[in-house]
Amino acid sequence: MTPSEFDSLADAMLERIARAVEESGADCDCEPKGSGVLELEFADGSRIVVNRHSAARQIWVAARSGGYHFRWDGSDWVDTRAGGELLAALSKLVSEQSNRAVVLR
Repeated sequence: MTPSEFDSLADAMLERIARAVEESGADCDCEPKGSGVLELEFADGSRIVVNRHSAARQIWVAARSGGYHFRWDGSDWVDTRAGGELLAALSKLVSEQSNRAVVLR
């Protein structure tokens, strides 16, 4: 995958995440913070930061529960350690930090 292909895929996923958070009704503010960075801020002041990491060709997620790295496998963004899919993992993380069940699609 070329750097521009990675950037396109990652940016499309960040846009998808932003739409999914807004549509889910999650109790958080979802704001782009510069190129390739998305920040979710919750009522308690906690944050989840999702960003593309071009050098590693991964999407990184920093949440209260820890850091996660997702690599494109040809069809999905998959956690490099646990193997879970990015939107499923974010659904769990957003639910934990908002104290409300949230499903991102």
